[in-house]
Amino acid sequence: MKEWNPELYLQFEAERTRPARELLARIDHSDAKYISDLGCGPGNSTQLLYQAYPQSAITGVDSSETMLVQAKQRLPSCRFQRADISTWQPDVAQDIIYANASLQWVSGHQKLMPHLVQQLTDGGTLAFQVPDNLDQPSHALMRKVAIDGQWESKIGEDAFRSNRLLTTNAYYDLLSGCGCKVDTWRTTFYHVMPSVSAIVEWVRSTGLRPFLNPLHESEQQEFLHMYLSELEQAYGVRKDGNVLLAFPRLFVVAQR
Repeated sequence: MKEWNPELYLQFEAERTRPARELLARIDHSDAKYISDLGCGPGNSTQLLYQAYPQSAITGVDSSETMLVQAKQRLPSCRFQRADISTWQPDVAQDIIYANASLQWVSGHQKLMPHLVQQLTDGGTLAFQVPDNLDQPSHALMRKVAIDGQWESKIGEDAFRSNRLLTTNAYYDLLSGCGCKVDTWRTTFYHVMPSVSAIVEWVRSTGLRPFLNPLHESEQQEFLHMYLSELEQAYGVRKDGNVLLAFPRLFVVAQR
C-alpha cells in the first residue's frame, strides 16, 4: 500500500483529535512512566499524551515513515519508532498503551488484545478507540462504487474485506479474561462538514486508500466522481448549508 499522506490526514486535525482527547480523559494513571502511542500518525495524538504526561518517556509507533517524519518534527523530545503494531514489543513494560483510530487497520484482534496486554505493567492501561462506521454511507458506498464501476477485481478482495471489529461483548470477555478491568462505550460524533465534497477529502486519507491505491490516476478520478454522486444522494444539506457526517466510534479502556 502506498505511503500515508500527513498533509491530507491533518486537513481535519481538530475532528480527528477530538475522540483522542475523550479517550485520554478516561485514563486514570497519573504516575505513568512509560507510554506508547500505537499508530501515532503525524503526532497529533502523541502531543496530547506529551501535554498530559510531560515527565514520562513517550514513544510514538507507526508503520509509515512519512508520518513518523512529521511526528518527529512536531515533537522532537519524544521517541518515535517504525514498527508493525501486530508484532510490536517495547523494550520495557508500558504503563499506558494508547491507540487512537489505528487498531482497525490491524487484523486478528483475538490475538492482538492479549498480546498488547502482555506488554503492560501490573496496573497498566490499554486504551484504544476505533471507528465503527463500516456500515455508514461514507464507507458502504465505497464498496458499492467499486462494484458498480467494474473495478472489483483490480482493487482486490482486501479492500472489501475491511477489518471488522469484534463485538463489544467479545472485547469485554477477551480483555477481562486477560485479567483487566474493562470500561467500554460507543459515541457517535456528528462532524459539521462544509460540503459533501469535504467528506470525500476526509476519507481519501483513510478509508478510501485501499480502493484508490490500485487504480491509475484517471480511474481514481472516475471512482471519486461516482463516489461523490452517491454521497450527494445519501447526505442532505442542512439549513445552514453544512453537512452532518455521522461517525460512530468504539472506546475501550482496560486496566491490567
